[in-house]
Amino acid sequence: MDFVNIAKNAKEASLKIADLPEQVKNEALLKIADAIEAEKDEIFSANSKDLAEAEKLVALGEITKSVFNRLKLDENKMRDMIKGIRDIAALPDPVNRKLLVRELDEGLTLYKVSCPIGVLGIIFEARPDVIAQISSLAIKSANAVILKGGKESINTNKKILRVINSALALVKGFPENVIQQVFTREDVAEMLKCDKYINLIIPRGGNKLVKFIKENTKIPVLGHADGICHIFVDESADLKMAEKIIVDAKTQYPSACNSVETLLIHEKFPYRDELLASLQLSEIKLIDKPESWAFEYGDKILAFKTVKSIDEAIEHINTYGSGHTDCIITGSVENAEKFMNKVDSAGVYRNVSTRFADGFRYGFGAEVGISTNKTHARGPVGLDGLTIYKYKLIGNGQIVKDYADGTKQFHHRDII
Repeated sequence: MDFVNIAKNAKEASLKIADLPEQVKNEALLKIADAIEAEKDEIFSANSKDLAEAEKLVALGEITKSVFNRLKLDENKMRDMIKGIRDIAALPDPVNRKLLVRELDEGLTLYKVSCPIGVLGIIFEARPDVIAQISSLAIKSANAVILKGGKESINTNKKILRVINSALALVKGFPENVIQQVFTREDVAEMLKCDKYINLIIPRGGNKLVKFIKENTKIPVLGHADGICHIFVDESADLKMAEKIIVDAKTQYPSACNSVETLLIHEKFPYRDELLASLQLSEIKLIDKPESWAFEYGDKILAFKTVKSIDEAIEHINTYGSGHTDCIITGSVENAEKFMNKVDSAGVYRNVSTRFADGFRYGFGAEVGISTNKTHARGPVGLDGLTIYKYKLIGNGQIVKDYADGTKQFHHRDII
């Protein structure tokens, strides 16, 4: 089937799922979770095939070690994936929520109501668990989705989607073609042209991928290009707290986009040398003169710099950061507030690891990705980020002429 027909089918499916009852969507999600759990050994087997091929690509330099790490499914990722689906089922329905109710005049009421975006095009590299996360979020938010994963995870992607669609086929009343998958670069090229049917593109990958997508489509793009995350150690920071947070933010999962890449240390912090020594003992390679301050290492490598003030730290972050997630470690409430108000990022933290920037950890069940956009959705994008809104106006024969000539007057009374 050519891509345009796939997109047409997705559009038709999006119109059918838009008013699907919540209980049907939840039944679908629970069946998906049960099916993935029942077939996890087969999914691991498919993933093993991808990993074997990916090892060859790493040796040839065609993919990085960080991509390889994201590709690997293990018991922990599988557990979180299944739990995330069930958590999404337990969340309130994000569709048809009344965001505003305003009586314009007696008997004339305006409703602002949440609704699905429509058709999502998701392009991602490695990370096969993305398929289950995004499919689940799409179902709960009543969107259709077309998925395009990287060639390095093709066996895992095919197996997971087969499990998902087999589960959906068991749910009475659930429409076909809500979750579809494509595989080729030609499909990506067609997807980016398909603004007639696709409402939003969400890329999950490196800077090169995101930049290419943004430059080659008229469709709105939601996502982030880089994860240049910073931690600023203020002069009043606690040494042990700083050590613990920075080690976690750099080593817990170095290839993640919310891993810290640059450490800024106030020149009056009295334990600078002890902190740096501790980080080196945790197998972190420190670089004090990087070629670029706007570089995402994706490894146990950390650029660091001594700054003269909190203002210099904020200026550095706003200059070189990617607007993803940045943190201050401090004992000063005043400095924390200044930092958190002035740093222009989707996530601004105080005394916690940047690794918390995640939809699952935020209680969203899962996420379609992290957005550094400043419109519609920002930060980890969960169910709310996959809905938009429409206005419903209910009256009883009212016409504008009566208000234009002064016969009637608006009183604009908010009910919600």
